[in-house]
Amino acid sequence: MTSSKRAHSAGKTTTSLAAGDKFVGTEYAQEQVTCSPFVSCSAQILTKSSGSRSRIMLRADTKVERTPTQRPASPITTVPIKPAVRLLFASLVNVFLVVLAASTSWPAWISFLIVVSILPVLYFAYRLRRQIAENPFATLQETSEMFRAAFDYSTIGMALVFHTGRWHRVNRSLCEILGYSESELLAGDFKDFVHQDDRVACTTKLGQLLRSPVSTYQMEMRCIHKDGHVVWVLWSVSQAELEGSDSVYLIFQLQSISDRKVVEERLLHDALHDTLTGLPNRALMIDHLKLTIARAKRRNDLRFAVLFLDLDRFKVVNDSLGHMIGDQLLIGIARRLEACLRPGDTIARVGGDEFTILLEDLSDEKEAVTVAERIHQELKMPFNLSGRDVFTTVSIGIAPGSVAYDQPDEILRDADTAMYRSKSLGKARHEMFDEEMHARSTDLLRLETDLRLAQERNEFFVNYQPIVALDDFHICGFEALLRWQHPERGLIPPQDFIPVAEEGGQILQIGQWVLRQACHQIKRWQEKFPTDKSFYMTVNLSAKQFAQADLIDQVSSILAATGLDPNLLKLEITESLLMDDFESAAEMLFQLRALGVRLSIDDFGTGYSSLTYLHRFPIDTLKIDRSFVAMLDKDNLEIVRTILNLAENLGMDVVAEGVETQEQMAPILNLAENLGMDVVAEGVETQEQMALLRNLSCQSAQGYFFSKPMTVEEAEKVIEETYNPRFERVA
Repeated sequence: MTSSKRAHSAGKTTTSLAAGDKFVGTEYAQEQVTCSPFVSCSAQILTKSSGSRSRIMLRADTKVERTPTQRPASPITTVPIKPAVRLLFASLVNVFLVVLAASTSWPAWISFLIVVSILPVLYFAYRLRRQIAENPFATLQETSEMFRAAFDYSTIGMALVFHTGRWHRVNRSLCEILGYSESELLAGDFKDFVHQDDRVACTTKLGQLLRSPVSTYQMEMRCIHKDGHVVWVLWSVSQAELEGSDSVYLIFQLQSISDRKVVEERLLHDALHDTLTGLPNRALMIDHLKLTIARAKRRNDLRFAVLFLDLDRFKVVNDSLGHMIGDQLLIGIARRLEACLRPGDTIARVGGDEFTILLEDLSDEKEAVTVAERIHQELKMPFNLSGRDVFTTVSIGIAPGSVAYDQPDEILRDADTAMYRSKSLGKARHEMFDEEMHARSTDLLRLETDLRLAQERNEFFVNYQPIVALDDFHICGFEALLRWQHPERGLIPPQDFIPVAEEGGQILQIGQWVLRQACHQIKRWQEKFPTDKSFYMTVNLSAKQFAQADLIDQVSSILAATGLDPNLLKLEITESLLMDDFESAAEMLFQLRALGVRLSIDDFGTGYSSLTYLHRFPIDTLKIDRSFVAMLDKDNLEIVRTILNLAENLGMDVVAEGVETQEQMAPILNLAENLGMDVVAEGVETQEQMALLRNLSCQSAQGYFFSKPMTVEEAEKVIEETYNPRFERVA
């Protein structure tokens, strides 16, 4: 045995072998063990006097230099062989079978079969023992090769690294991840391949790992590929101490996670950006606002503002041209808005057709107004969408930033409030937020809440304003007017709460209740004060009521429940309501007319209707809007003449609103007299107006001069004072 050392003790023999040495043991003199050419080995043989048992352990002590063509060996090999376990199991089976064979309770032929079945087991145990005796290191060599192959062919990059950071061994997967050959990696330090932004963290963690009892660590970091691009890896590192050596090695495992990082970045981008326009979404805008508000609290001179934009009549584009064109319009608007901003400003899409803009580092509030004006100017140009030119405008609310804001939602709320204020003032404009707007919004919210409870608390009631015949001042009919007696705020004007009820949907229940109350009341008066021609009742229908599919059933059931003659009920609807959906409106009007009720168009001339369409509506009365009467010049006179001629041809009555002077009234009355029509004047408030109407032979009038809207008791008192069953009503 060349260049080997041996040590003897009682029952123990230790032999150290250099690379290429062969071992010949005392008990196994006929066997040989050849050490790997890459490592020096030591073999330890433990024997007993019986020689029946032995344990052999082969371990690697030190690495020996190898040439690049040599196959890398496993860095650590420690494989104990325990064949006794298998032999013990075979022996136990044998004993059990022998016991069964010895049983005298069974026939002899069964015992014979049991003995025959024992023989293969005994033969298997004998062959196993012979294999172990002939080649005690075969299993060790196979295991070593298995571990070596697992290292080399692992799909995860693996390396054995000195504690100084130098590569010791690397596998092929690591070479593929980093793009370098094995020799190129071994010539350098692992930190040379780590991204510069991650080197400090990587080095710090390695130092902590070597100094602390923690044996493993894992982190995500970036490496630099040989081509120069970044490779994201999941880096796992653990310590490894070789037996008999004071050196500490590190085992690296690097798994490429670049694809996962791409997916994560895409998911993060999608979570913070609008998928249609690519703009930041509400979440990212709120995050930017948080940072801006925090900076503003640290710097008193920092000025910022939030613009809230909403497209005007965007629903019309969607409904007429389709949602695909609508999406193209949103994308086009996003690009134009980006062009209007300064570097550093943030724009986000926070809703279907809503955008917000964060303006930072403003010199004053006027600069925010300048940006809003620039946006209005930019959107004046049409958008060419699939060969069609589409125009649109936006309403903008501006909320100046201040230290009073603590949360992003607060300034977004105020900008939204200012935006709705600009919409209410005519759209296509911008409004600056002030505290008065916030107070109105707070009052509106409280009003909406109280409105939902008002009907349950019986806070609504109906007033009745009489319509008076001017020849003898007897009452022709009444108009039912809704009122709300708030327990804290007192009597709330209809113009303050009816629009809120319309928007919130409460008007459906309220309107049905008013119709039932009015029909019941006029029926009661008809029975209490009978005349040749009974009073008629006028009730206004809201847009939401008119759009109800069961409106006919509601009116029919109320008429049946109250027993009222349908001809004594007149329903008023606005002109704009009819033109929103012409075909549906016409169908609904004919169904109402079929019930026997009379119909009237209120505020005629203010909508978008064509006079030629009126013949398709079963209308009994047209009310000319007061805007035409108040400015009755040559142009408006022609409009009124056209309306009167059309009304005559269609068999309609005409009502003029807001008449105050004889010069305004005379042309209308003259035309009406020539056309054989009756005229009813509304809004009579002074004796002079009443006298004027009587002199001009106007048949009936309604207004504060005769009576304000009255309660049921007050109305009955007036009826009693003017009641004469011999009078015939002019209506």
